[in-house]
Amino acid sequence: MTDGPSLGGIHHVAYRCRDAAQTVHFYRDVLGMDFMLAIAEDTVPSTGEPDPYMHVFLDCGGGNVIAFFELPNAPEMGRDDATPAWVQHIAFKVDSEEALLSAKARAQAAGLDVIGPTHHGIFKSIYFFDPNGHRLELAWQFGTADQMASLKAVADDMLEEWARTRKAPRHAAWLHEKIAAES
Repeated sequence: MTDGPSLGGIHHVAYRCRDAAQTVHFYRDVLGMDFMLAIAEDTVPSTGEPDPYMHVFLDCGGGNVIAFFELPNAPEMGRDDATPAWVQHIAFKVDSEEALLSAKARAQAAGLDVIGPTHHGIFKSIYFFDPNGHRLELAWQFGTADQMASLKAVADDMLEEWARTRKAPRHAAWLHEKIAAES
């Protein structure tokens, strides 16, 4: 571990949105988040640039905050076309399989296409997109402390092998065997 600042966690993570009101309604109504606050300025405080924005903050639970910027004078937002849509996503925790299935039903009732639950060996997830095109994941983690310790124990070796070969290391193949056994 390197010497660096003593971090206390993430204050917030910010993304862009097309419409701040629509985004707040989605995260509040579909995901049950609390709308905490809004900040609007005509000038960017950190750069001094004249660029009006609406910055909204939502409580994800557990002291975690997600924020969005609506930028009416910026070009239409897009995504990195060189990166597959499944790669960049925001993953939120749920407490149980029942909560995961309930969230899936709620998202589907809101007209969203939902993938999953997908079994990852130590957690199960569902996936869908918000109104801005951000891929969201809701994950229920059920891995044991021993399983998590086993994965941590091979993490450096897996990363080193990947860096050398760019092929999936087999150090944690038991995860996929566990999924197959439970299917």
